Amino acid sequence: MRLARRMVLAALVVVASVPGSAQTPEPLPRVAIVTTAGTLTVEVETKRAPISAANFLRYVDQKRLDGVSFYRIVKVGPEFGFVQFGPHTDAKKYLPPIQHESTTQTGLSHTDGTLSIARLGLGTARGEFTISVGDQRRALDAAPGVPADGQGYAAFARIVGGREVLLKILDTPVDPAKSTSGAFKGEMPAAPVKVLTARRVTTG
Repeated sequence: MRLARRMVLAALVVVASVPGSAQTPEPLPRVAIVTTAGTLTVEVETKRAPISAANFLRYVDQKRLDGVSFYRIVKVGPEFGFVQFGPHTDAKKYLPPIQHESTTQTGLSHTDGTLSIARLGLGTARGEFTISVGDQRRALDAAPGVPADGQGYAAFARIVGGREVLLKILDTPVDPAKSTSGAFKGEMPAAPVKVLTARRVTTG
């Protein structure tokens, strides 16, 4: 019996001494989105939402978000609503659509400061990104009727710095007559906030 215990203890010591077994997890990548209203710092959930996160980082690394604008602002109340940015009408900046990652699959939710991808049908999401202001779980998480297919929107990142900039964008005045081919009427800013650059930043 004593010999068996010694063997078990020896095995545990060997496992504990294996290089890397006690290493701290690698930090999630962060991106600084520099806008004409200030800088938003985003932490990207590459582990929990790998498809959606990788898609966003491709847009960043290929500099496809440089020069785009926040073209849609939906302000329901003070510090509550969402804003949207991306290539919009610049078709040359789009990458191919990606597979949908439901919030039921990733475990992420549309809480305050969450980034997700706008879409129509499943598998149509490309490079239009939405930032929730306030808790938008009921409106954007997967649930019956959200949208019609009940699969919600793919959350993949969150704001970790510059929330005051996010609120400034939400408070940008809209032009009640402005639209894009009839869409987003009353939700488009008179003078859109521009994205100057979007770049990965080092952490730690």
